[in-house]
Amino acid sequence: MADGSDGPKEACGVFGVRDPQQPAAHLTYLGLFALQHRGQESAGIAVSDGTKIMIDKDMGLVSTIFDEHRLQALPGTMAIGHTRYATTGASAWCNAQPVARHAGDVFFALGHNGNLVNTTELAAGRHDADIGSDSDVVAALLADALAGDADGDLIAALTAVLPRLRGAYSFVVMDETRLIGARDPHGFRPLFLGRCETGGWVLASETPALDVVGARVVREIDPGEVVVIDDDGVHSIQFAPPQRRALCSFEFVYIARPDGRLAGIGVHAARRRMGRALARQSPVDADMVMPIPDSSIPGAQGYAAESGIEYGDGLIKNRYIGRTFIAPTQQLRDNAVRIKFNAIDDNVAGKKLVVVEDSIVRATTLRATMRLLRDAGAAEIHLRVLSAPYRWSCFYGLDTSDRSKLIASTMSVEQICEHLGADSLAYLELDQMLTAISPEPGGFCTACMTGDYPVPIPGMSTT
Repeated sequence: MADGSDGPKEACGVFGVRDPQQPAAHLTYLGLFALQHRGQESAGIAVSDGTKIMIDKDMGLVSTIFDEHRLQALPGTMAIGHTRYATTGASAWCNAQPVARHAGDVFFALGHNGNLVNTTELAAGRHDADIGSDSDVVAALLADALAGDADGDLIAALTAVLPRLRGAYSFVVMDETRLIGARDPHGFRPLFLGRCETGGWVLASETPALDVVGARVVREIDPGEVVVIDDDGVHSIQFAPPQRRALCSFEFVYIARPDGRLAGIGVHAARRRMGRALARQSPVDADMVMPIPDSSIPGAQGYAAESGIEYGDGLIKNRYIGRTFIAPTQQLRDNAVRIKFNAIDDNVAGKKLVVVEDSIVRATTLRATMRLLRDAGAAEIHLRVLSAPYRWSCFYGLDTSDRSKLIASTMSVEQICEHLGADSLAYLELDQMLTAISPEPGGFCTACMTGDYPVPIPGMSTT
């Protein structure tokens, strides 16, 4: 992986608000800031004042793109926002979202979290100059449907187009007067409905984005559901029957903020339970349990609590680091890791360590991190992973479509352990991981660990 990161790059984050009592651009900025972890390549906001839609988007982080001047230039009480990591389409300004289209008298904007698996089929025969991603294809299909509808009804266009889509999607959509949310029939990616104290309505990928704007969680958008928010409130349309429920299990392992809830389950508590399960499954004699910051912290706390081994910090993470940069030499790559992490020598030297990591995907950064701990004097390193081996590509919103780069697809556990320079390595077994997330069986996508894809991938064999 070019940036040297072990974890999969996240799905995108979407946000929408309709509140006549509050400036929508400012609320959307706060919501996107809370969702920044889901995508750091680009961000954008589309705002309506009731008569027209204005869009501002750019490459970079939410806080570097938007300031008070740019937000003041987006007046209106309804908005949608998007923060992106590219899974389909290049990382370029032209693919930043929201995307927008004119169709007759209708102008709409759209933000997408997820990834479609039938984009090639949907785009077949099209020669649109502005199609660069699956989200652009959806916008083009909606524009076609609107152009063919004498009434120009965006809701009718959505309910006609959405059943044609295959894969993962949570959409926020708006025209000049209505805010719309939609979720695929499998519910791969989360989408929540919230209510502001002022009476306005909010849509967001995760509950912390509702918290930050002072909205309470009303419910999750159901799989196969469209919600339309207008002057009369919230209206629900079931555009497709719910299919096999398949919320991404990696939302709990790695993607979602620990202070959020998904499917009624607290993410932080689920990660602690994974750590406890891992301690029972794969105990080890050690002096200290430490996490690889940050998403592994709850799991390491759970491992320490269950095992009775002291919890401690062995690494400090630079809070201002984003994606580690592309480096042409090994020395510069090692330096990039040292920018991201630094060992606390006094806590590590001479100790037998249980190092807890949420997942191992490519292992490039993790291998360098193990060297950091060795250089700091660690006597033993016992690596414990809170998820099952990540062996299969994700086509539903994470950037792991090249299976050859997934270390567990080409190496055994023993080989990975040797490659990383650990004294032992254990993954949490899949059934234990799922039970730690929820005692209720089923309901989660585990394709990246099992090769069982809820929506078939065109042209792919899982043998």
